Amino acid sequence: MNRANARRRLALAWWLQLALMLAPLVLVEVLAGDNPPREPLLMPLFIAGLLSMFVSLPLFHAYKRALIATEKARDSDDEPLAWRALGLRRRNALLGASLPAWCAAAGLLAGQEAIPLLLLTLSSLVLFYLYRLPRQL
Repeated sequence: MNRANARRRLALAWWLQLALMLAPLVLVEVLAGDNPPREPLLMPLFIAGLLSMFVSLPLFHAYKRALIATEKARDSDDEPLAWRALGLRRRNALLGASLPAWCAAAGLLAGQEAIPLLLLTLSSLVLFYLYRLPRQL
């Protein structure tokens, strides 16, 4: 596998995981519709969504190390293996970055207001943006 194919494959995987992150929000909205608010659940779900952003910290460090290893492996025999390792690290990190949006989907089931849902979803989108492949690679 050459470098262009690896970059294309990782770009497609990024978009697919973005759709996987947003799918629960859309499905819950379409299938559940308006739910009456369940007051005891609203604040704990929002706090859980905020705390789930911290899951992404060690995953981002592992992703960053994989990026550096891929850069060092360029034009060597280990390059395909480094691209695979980068893809694995990024997939795990993107799953961790999806947690706030998934907590927002659970909050939608509990009747959460629009502002907390938007904040949690935007935090996942910002985390997703961190995992785009740099142009230098």
